[in-house]
Amino acid sequence: MNPKPLQFMEQRLDVLRSHHLYRQLRTASAGSEAWLTIEGCPILNLSSNNYLGLASHPDLKAAIAAAAIEGGGMGSSRLIAGSSEQHHLLEGRFAHFKRAESALLFTSGYTANVGVLTSLAGPDDLIFSDELNHASIIDGCRLSRACCQVYPHADVAALQALFASSVQSGHTGKRIVVTDTVFSMDGDRAPLQAIADLCRRYDAILVVDEAHATGCIGPGGRGLVAEANIQYAATISMSTLSKALGSFGAFITGPALVKEYLINVARNFIFTTALPPAVIAASLAAVNVLEQQPALVEQLQENATFFRAGLQAMGFNTLTSSTHIIPILIGDSALTLEMSGELLRNGIFAVAIRPPTVPANTARIRTSIMATHSRSDLEYALSVFERVGKRLHLL
Repeated sequence: MNPKPLQFMEQRLDVLRSHHLYRQLRTASAGSEAWLTIEGCPILNLSSNNYLGLASHPDLKAAIAAAAIEGGGMGSSRLIAGSSEQHHLLEGRFAHFKRAESALLFTSGYTANVGVLTSLAGPDDLIFSDELNHASIIDGCRLSRACCQVYPHADVAALQALFASSVQSGHTGKRIVVTDTVFSMDGDRAPLQAIADLCRRYDAILVVDEAHATGCIGPGGRGLVAEANIQYAATISMSTLSKALGSFGAFITGPALVKEYLINVARNFIFTTALPPAVIAASLAAVNVLEQQPALVEQLQENATFFRAGLQAMGFNTLTSSTHIIPILIGDSALTLEMSGELLRNGIFAVAIRPPTVPANTARIRTSIMATHSRSDLEYALSVFERVGKRLHLL
């Protein structure tokens, strides 16, 4: 029996169960591979962020093994004794990769977004945030104590109206626009050039989250900022190491002044132990592979285009996806869970995404395509989606 002070937990869990929003951990082997094993059965993995298949690449494995001699961890923060030559080397490589003046490592994309936003903004400032931004951005806005105004998804006209209103009201603090570049649940792209133009016009700082763009789109996989050729100098970009690059952690790129500022102000950087040697080694290896094999980026998008077109031809609603993240809108949470279960029983691992991760009544199956999926993998997946869709009267 649970102690009385903890009974509120059971009550909240009961509410989640009743609304089909309860979540459980699932044990899977080779969870980053194109095929994984669940309860002894081979399953096609359509739910991994290992977009280029680098997490198990031989070069990354070899780099991790070689770094083992240095031990398991750094033992302190970067500002004490945790800043090694390899950390500086990796930051230099990423700055070059992103064509930026500087790069600064963080322990995760979540901590990077929170650290940047809380360092940039305060109670006297305005943040304009896309309504579909990631939870880490939302939390960063809240923790900054700035006035956060949410604009409709990818709506440039609404964003301009917010800028105009702030000028009319005589606002004198900083203005900051923050947006994902590739949105993690819809798979669409921000109108980045138009947003950057507004930031330039109103002297605003532009903060972008390239977590699902870096390594996946743009020239050489350098992201949407590179693809859109954003030249606005007051742009600060966050990219993760844990998705297309197959490692762990995150980095901020931008002007050298931004790096110097964050080292001195960002609590999420100052009070966090440095990334361990094996992670740094794997990340360096990942950059090498990506620069040597840019065709991986093209293969990823070719696979995504094929799979999206197949789903659309059947009649599934893939929303506004134009990338390797392809949602299938269902709407009802219970039906979405049922579909995910049916897919799993037919050899496809594609998870149900439900509120609060997505807005109410927009539950969906979210698929993530990988460069390492073969054409036969994707054809098999499409056949299963069609069979399950008809069985559940979705087609």
